[in-house]
Parts: sequence; C-alpha cells; structure tokens
Amino acid sequence: MVSELFPVQAERGGIKIEGVDKSFAQTDGTVITVLDNISLQFNPGEFVSLIGPSGCGKSTLLRLIAGLNQPDSGKLFLDGEEIRAPGYERGLVFQDPTLFPWMNIYENVAYGLRSRRVYKKEKALIPEFIKLVGLEGFEKSYPHQLSGGMAQRASLARALVNNPKVLLMDEPLGALDAFTRMNMQDEILKIWEQRGMTTVMVTHDVDEAIYMAARIVVMSARPAKIEKIINVEMGRPRQRGDPDFLELRTKILQILHFAGQRENLQYYL
Repeated sequence: MVSELFPVQAERGGIKIEGVDKSFAQTDGTVITVLDNISLQFNPGEFVSLIGPSGCGKSTLLRLIAGLNQPDSGKLFLDGEEIRAPGYERGLVFQDPTLFPWMNIYENVAYGLRSRRVYKKEKALIPEFIKLVGLEGFEKSYPHQLSGGMAQRASLARALVNNPKVLLMDEPLGALDAFTRMNMQDEILKIWEQRGMTTVMVTHDVDEAIYMAARIVVMSARPAKIEKIINVEMGRPRQRGDPDFLELRTKILQILHFAGQRENLQYYL
C-alpha cells in the first residue's frame, strides 16, 4: 500500500529563497530585524535541518516558506513559482499538534481532504495514513485521550494525507520525552524515505539535526544570517555514538559559539 500512498512522481519540491529580509514591529514602536538577506536553495526530496540560537528566526523562515507570513524584501519560490500564500502542497507540523479538540483522529486527518473538497474521492487514504503513523485502532479517539507522541503522529498524518510536495516541521518533537522522541525520529525518517518529499525541520537539538538531515543550515543570532551549511556525509541508519557523529556535533557547537560553555551546551545536546 506504500506505493499507492506515495506514488512515483517527477522531481518536485525544490525551494529557492532569494535575499529575504523580515522584521517585526513591537508594541513600543521599535522594529526588530529577524532575517537579514537570507538566500538558500533546497533540492527536491532533500531533508534539511535549520538550527541556531533560540529566537534567531528559524521558525520565521519556516513560516515564510509555508506562506503564513510574507518577506519585507526578497522572494521565495516552490518549483519556480513564487510563494505568496499558504497552500496544500506544503504540509506544516508544529511543536504542539494543534489538533481540533472537538474532532476525533479520523476527522482531524480528514480535515484537509474536506477543505480541498476531495474527501469522497480520496477518503480511502485516511485509514492507510492513520495506519502508516501507527495509530490504527485510535481512529475514534479524541486528542485529549492521546499521549503527546500519539497526538503528534496524528498531526503528521494530517499533513501527509494531502500529498504535499514539501513537509515543514517546526520543532515537532521538542515536547516529547527522550525515548518517544528518538522513536519518532525513526518514524519520520522512514516516511521521508518512502515519500521522497522535501523536508525542512527546525530543531534546537544538534544531535537530532545530525541524525536526521542530509544538510544542516546553521543560522546566526538575530538578525539571522547563514553561518554555515553542512553536508552530513554519513550513511543511514546513523549511530549517535559514532566518532564521525561526535566530531560533527563538536563542529556545529563551535560554529554556534557555545563550545566549552556548559550551561548552553546542555540546552543544545
């Protein structure tokens, strides 16, 4: 059934970001510049992690790709078309599952299909995506009846059922316990490998970025610039205790200017 859920398709999901700036006005009238002349390109099917100091603009950049906000200057493109608004070709998963509490899991996953008015045509996909994320048997459960990890699985299924070109994730595992988090990392990687869709994930966790991504974009403190783009040249599955893994972790921490500062290291590990 995987091939039916994720049909073979031409390369799609290429993202191009050209000279993007973004500022926000504060209530006292001051203006905070968050992104400063950001230019990036993500290849179709690539898994990229955005990492950097807290508040540096990672989530802002993700929201611009999603079309939830617009840049002050510069442009963003998906497969050559300028991004001007949200679209179903970009699935978005937040740190909090943001499920509708009055809908059960089946109804939450079905919501996107109903909004696109393709529910009758594609409703057979819903139980398959629920099964894909490991929630078979919980279709009639409500969000408050699920654990954090299960709720995030439902949120993932809701994003995937629309067959997006791009999956955008804003610290999707940040609220989970360590064991559940590692399990979800493997589940997301499995789906990414099956789906072959462009995936951009914001994370504060250096180990998570190395474990999951093909490329890591390290951003500077606000106003954010691109500090470094790192190709993760390790095979899969990756081992967190591997010397190459540990060496890359140290390199990224040094780029972040937190190497040797124990109080900050604990936050990023």
